[in-house]
Amino acid sequence: MSEQLMDGVRRALDGVFASVLATCDADGVPNVSMISQVHYVDPTRVALSYQFFNKTRRNILATGRAAVQITDAVTMAHHRLELEYEETQTSGALFESMKAKLAGIASHHGMDGVFRLLGADIFRVRAIEAVPGPVFPCREPDGSLLAATRRACAALDRAEDLDELFDAVTAALEREFGIEYSMVLMLEPEAERLYAVATRGYPTSGIGAEVLLGEGIIGVAARENTPIRIGHMTREYSYGAAISETARRVGLVGEGAVGIPFPGLGAPRSQIALPIKGCGRPAGILFAEAEETMRFGYEEEDAMALVAMHLGARMALLQLEEDVDDVTDAPKEPSPAGHVTMRFFAVDQSVFFGHDYLIKGVAGLILWRLVSEHLKTGRTEFTTRELRLDPSLRLPSHAENLDARLVLLRKRLEERKACVRLEKAGRGRFRLVANCRISLEEDGA
Repeated sequence: MSEQLMDGVRRALDGVFASVLATCDADGVPNVSMISQVHYVDPTRVALSYQFFNKTRRNILATGRAAVQITDAVTMAHHRLELEYEETQTSGALFESMKAKLAGIASHHGMDGVFRLLGADIFRVRAIEAVPGPVFPCREPDGSLLAATRRACAALDRAEDLDELFDAVTAALEREFGIEYSMVLMLEPEAERLYAVATRGYPTSGIGAEVLLGEGIIGVAARENTPIRIGHMTREYSYGAAISETARRVGLVGEGAVGIPFPGLGAPRSQIALPIKGCGRPAGILFAEAEETMRFGYEEEDAMALVAMHLGARMALLQLEEDVDDVTDAPKEPSPAGHVTMRFFAVDQSVFFGHDYLIKGVAGLILWRLVSEHLKTGRTEFTTRELRLDPSLRLPSHAENLDARLVLLRKRLEERKACVRLEKAGRGRFRLVANCRISLEEDGA
């Protein structure tokens, strides 16, 4: 069999139509059943959803052989795959990807709570046979995904800092792929959460909104370091109130906790989350969603995965360049007007201006450190290098994402129209600008 043969039938593996699975027992007695999901693993392997211990399952374990017929929803072409059983996975990236997709399929067919993935049965494809029958012509796509991917990556190359880069990638998804709703979230591994640094298409920006590691397809994609894609709406992988409830249940927040609402669609019918990798580790997630079903297929996943990969590479390069000392002239300081009390809560490193919540976590700790030093010494200019070396910030050496946190902080200050803001002062340097008198109040409990 050609090593690339499975790539030509991937569209039939999206679960639009149930597939037909045939097995035999040790005596050669056949059994035919429907199966919810045939999942592409690589050019020579597929995974079948193991949901019930039934006659089909017993036959597979007894003989290690099966045949499955798949259907292309666009052309209605049928193909029969001859399969040889290898193993069953009950956890990990492949299992979680299939679990998420199955949840969408179950919700689409009104089978929530009935379809539950017990394992991913991995099979080697021994042969592929076209089944005779009428085949409809496939309309050529309006544009080339490969060309769109190239243009998107070129747009990322033009970004001069992380601020521009994060906004450039969401703009490129809309311009080149027609994806209206998207966001970039960065991983804060020590807190086991992700936070939004760029969003596009939503009524509210949601900059700083958080997703717990393992929550929804964003959290699962980050935890397993694998793409997760759903083609139908499912409550199991929704956001909003569910995230707050999960956070309370595991003790991360209390009943009176404040935060930034997740900006996602209320009823998305398609979602995709792709890891952004930095130095071989997950650094964040590129996320997109749509109001129509089956918006993202295998081809779109491939294209967006390349964009996410290039985004990670550009992030790493720009972060290296940030350490180069390059100074610009400081603007004239405005005269302070008004007064605000900046409150800091050490328990979660949250910062409030008066009673208005701004940010928490490492970004909150950074702001508290900068303003405290400014009030103590009058200093206004700082470098990313000194923050990286500051032990009080407790940045993890392997994945500190300092520059992304500064982007988040700058955007939140601008969005809240705070009397404090951060400005670029050159490569690797930034400036704290205060337009009001500030007093500090710290709660160390």
